[in-house]
Amino acid sequence: MIIPKIKFFSFLAAASISCTSLVSCNDFLDVTPDGQEKLDQILSTPEGVESALYGAYAQLRNTNLYGANLSFKVVDILAQHFTVYGGNNNHIAALEKYDYNYSDVEQDFENIWTKMYGNISNVNAILGSAILNDASSFPYNIYKGEALGLRAFMHFDLLRLFCEQYTLNPNASGIPYATNFGLQTPDFSSVAKCYEYILDDLLTAETLLQDEDKYTDATNFMRDRSIHFNLHAVRATLARVYLTMGQKDKALIYAEKVISESGRKLTGQISLAGDVAGILSANETLFGVYYKEFYSVVSPNLQQHISWSSLEPRRDCLEIFQKEGQDLRQNAYFKEDLSYSVPTFIKLTNVYDLNGQTTPAGIIPGINLIRLPEMYYIAAECLLESNPGKATEYFDELITHRGLTKLSERPEPQAISQQIINDDRYKELWGEGQNFYNMKRQDLSISLPDGNSVKPVYIIPIPDIEFDYRN
Repeated sequence: MIIPKIKFFSFLAAASISCTSLVSCNDFLDVTPDGQEKLDQILSTPEGVESALYGAYAQLRNTNLYGANLSFKVVDILAQHFTVYGGNNNHIAALEKYDYNYSDVEQDFENIWTKMYGNISNVNAILGSAILNDASSFPYNIYKGEALGLRAFMHFDLLRLFCEQYTLNPNASGIPYATNFGLQTPDFSSVAKCYEYILDDLLTAETLLQDEDKYTDATNFMRDRSIHFNLHAVRATLARVYLTMGQKDKALIYAEKVISESGRKLTGQISLAGDVAGILSANETLFGVYYKEFYSVVSPNLQQHISWSSLEPRRDCLEIFQKEGQDLRQNAYFKEDLSYSVPTFIKLTNVYDLNGQTTPAGIIPGINLIRLPEMYYIAAECLLESNPGKATEYFDELITHRGLTKLSERPEPQAISQQIINDDRYKELWGEGQNFYNMKRQDLSISLPDGNSVKPVYIIPIPDIEFDYRN
């Protein structure tokens, strides 16, 4: 973890949050050694810990994190979802070609690395507070469970972005797993050891959060659980982690727990359009980030068609969605306009902002980070060999909610396969930053719009700045 020469990490960001039923907080506290006393004072009460947690969640929406680069931008360009057609944008072209030595690309990944570790330090400050030393009762168990889950979530994304795939080389060099708030820089751990730390945090979080439903109406903090790292977000992340580790039996257990116990349901065909358009899905979101101003980021990147900078979907995007019949995601995710050579990607565009209207009460604007459909893909994949019939049931349940016909009922019936799952996942999660990781996990080639394919460079170099501040 980087420790800058002048200002020590980290920042405890308490962002002003105005979503209905959320506790608001303000200030942005730059925590230096001189500010330790003030930090301890802030984290000495439940209200202070809640404000700090809101601040940590707010940092996730930074454009260098899930506000852009880790959702629709950098990682989705790597997955060949988007490009820039007009002008000469060497930056985007370098990303598309996996040229990690290009200066702007190096800066992208340095920003991701430093911003993520900065927020990990925020969370470690919370976890290090005296008030959480004994977190065996409400609300302290909830605070600690959310913080541990979030810490694991952030480390996991750094690990699967910058390091070798676990199933190919578990002993490869991993990342520093930061567990303390302070001046000591943690050593690099192996990939395998990092997964041990991630699982330890997640499994502890699961235990701490197991009774959270009992307290849903206890305080304002316990409402709108989809914007908190709740129990089902923990279990969904465990499903992701175990799948990435190749432990499909355990991944299946957690995916099925989420499907059966989260209370979330797949969005019906009629409601699909706009379900995640700059808002958290009331049906499918397991965890997301509240972000009232997300449209201000989406608009210039995906709506304005600025030839030298705006991202446009790959030219064959509609063909991808038309292969298996009337896929309702096509019109929910794209809008054709004769003024442009390719459709506009509208999946992330808040229609209320687009039309100059106020988002209605009860709808949470923001970024979806984990949604229920992913659990159906994980369950189906984990059952491919052991129980293909059950795998097909999970897959059919999802695709029929997207307007498609069950595999066995198509004019040319199909048997479920890894390729079929991958192809549908690529469509479903377009713009959500997950497909590059799925491809890396399987060491896949990626198809290009011209009919060719490319084998990505999946291991991204750890930024040089990380080593500049080490002895």
